[in-house]
Amino acid sequence: MLSSWNDTLHFCRWSSLYCSCRQVNRVIRSSYFLMDWWDLSHPTSGTSLFLERQSCKTTASMGKYPSNHLFRLRVLFLSNNSFKGTVPTNITHCSELRELNVVDNKLEGKILEELGSLSKLRALGLANNNLTGRIPASLGNLSSLTLLLVGDNNLEGSIPEELGRTTIERIQPGIDRLTSSIPSSLYNLSNMCDIKLGANQLEGSLSLDIGVAFPHIRQLVLAKNRFTGPVPSSLSNASMLEGTFLPKNNFTGLVPPNLGRLLNLRAINMALNQLEEMI
Repeated sequence: MLSSWNDTLHFCRWSSLYCSCRQVNRVIRSSYFLMDWWDLSHPTSGTSLFLERQSCKTTASMGKYPSNHLFRLRVLFLSNNSFKGTVPTNITHCSELRELNVVDNKLEGKILEELGSLSKLRALGLANNNLTGRIPASLGNLSSLTLLLVGDNNLEGSIPEELGRTTIERIQPGIDRLTSSIPSSLYNLSNMCDIKLGANQLEGSLSLDIGVAFPHIRQLVLAKNRFTGPVPSSLSNASMLEGTFLPKNNFTGLVPPNLGRLLNLRAINMALNQLEEMI
């Protein structure tokens, strides 16, 4: 692919570079495969100032992201690579960033507190890495955030109450070591459709109004935690519910009898709790 990146062709004709149709000599999108990621700003020099979308396939290690050249960047996809090291702090210079996806890599260190300064961020994917520490409370500053994927890491501590200030619709901090209970503020996120908190050490009881608080909920995954109390009967009001997976907890009482009336419900698993059978 890189054979086309030479002075014999205008850079707008280089493979995997896409220029604007309206503005001359402006690169707005690029896709790089099997190259040294940290040469990104080299091929287009000053034109990288206008790059809006970047994706990459590589096995390079993370270094210093060339964010000073990419202040208009909106989408950054680096998933399914073998990036190592930490997420560079200067990524927060990309103030127009809407989507940041580094899922399925080998990143280490803590989730950057500074990510909370990316005020336009809508989707944050950090799952399937080797990240440690806590979920930063600063993520609560991301008022436009709708997707938070941080599962399959080595995170610990509680889910920040501050996340209730966002507009999260899908949250997945599963398969970590999170403790405490589900913050009460999360029940204010009425557009929530997917909650996947399985395989942690979460405890406490669920809000009795969970089915009313989350009218759009489709997937509720709380398996392998330490939840107690009843399975809320209000789940029968969640008409869009497709699957509820609550095994290996300490739920007590009866399974809500009206769950079976939900037309979209395809899967229920509440095994290995302390639930009672209806007589």
